[in-house]
Amino acid sequence: MQDLQLDWMKSFVAAVDAGSLSGAAHEVHRSQSAISMQLKKLEEAAGCTLLLRGPRQLQLTHNGQVLLGYARRLLDLHAEAQAALQGEAISGLVRLGVPDDYASRYITPVLKRFAPRHGGVEIQLDCEQSTSLIPRVASGDLDLALVSRDHARRGTLLFHEPMVWVGSPQFDVWLRNPLPIAVYEAASLGRRSAINSLAAQGRPYKVVYNSSSLAGQIAAVESGLAVAALTQCSTPAHLQVLGMEHGLGPLEPMQVAVYRSRASAGSKAVDSLHRMLLQTLRADGVGGAGGASSAGGFTPPWPASS
Repeated sequence: MQDLQLDWMKSFVAAVDAGSLSGAAHEVHRSQSAISMQLKKLEEAAGCTLLLRGPRQLQLTHNGQVLLGYARRLLDLHAEAQAALQGEAISGLVRLGVPDDYASRYITPVLKRFAPRHGGVEIQLDCEQSTSLIPRVASGDLDLALVSRDHARRGTLLFHEPMVWVGSPQFDVWLRNPLPIAVYEAASLGRRSAINSLAAQGRPYKVVYNSSSLAGQIAAVESGLAVAALTQCSTPAHLQVLGMEHGLGPLEPMQVAVYRSRASAGSKAVDSLHRMLLQTLRADGVGGAGGASSAGGFTPPWPASS
């Protein structure tokens, strides 16, 4: 077997994360044809096929999956070695966006690791829904954001975050017909997931509370106004997770990704935080397994419509 060059590995990882050669080209600042050539050289050196090129997205082979873990570790070590040898303090401002759902569970451990290493970097943190953060990153108003991505090529996928139905154990709200629900704003992926799940079941519902705030959603559930669909990581322990036994089917998980602006290219401060997000959230295996099972048949516990 020939040596596996670092540039080839970088293109390989970028192609997997972006899901396409064009997306990888943007990530590593090379042409699409150059990415294709490097992947071909890597496969020739490895002596096996690593990626299957479908009409819409790239797919890892078994050998590609094996190599991916090693490639990530090599690139992380390479970046750490560069930083150690440079011996220069990084400074600057990083404008970071995150939804309330993910701030405490996922951003806190990243910043705890980042701050001691890069005391000269100022971080400006904005908490908004992903639907607001995504256009701000696209326009360059934010440098980085942790988002629930709206399509497969949005940023670099980190993990799948499960969605769960929640209610207050003090109120049998899930027995009502139609089912009262609290939802996020109209463009929210969480709202779409909730309504799609109820529609698939044929479960009658009515929106009784609408808010873009996580605190508002929780307040609506605590007061017995409604049930809500929340990310698992943001669900308070005192609320009850509801399932098929309550007449509520599965919800599609959120694809959580780190999304970086084109305008931030060349910023060492953004480079460092972006790398820390990838290393902490992807390597540590946070988040749920992701797959939502299909809803099976069940006897509805709510009364029939009159």
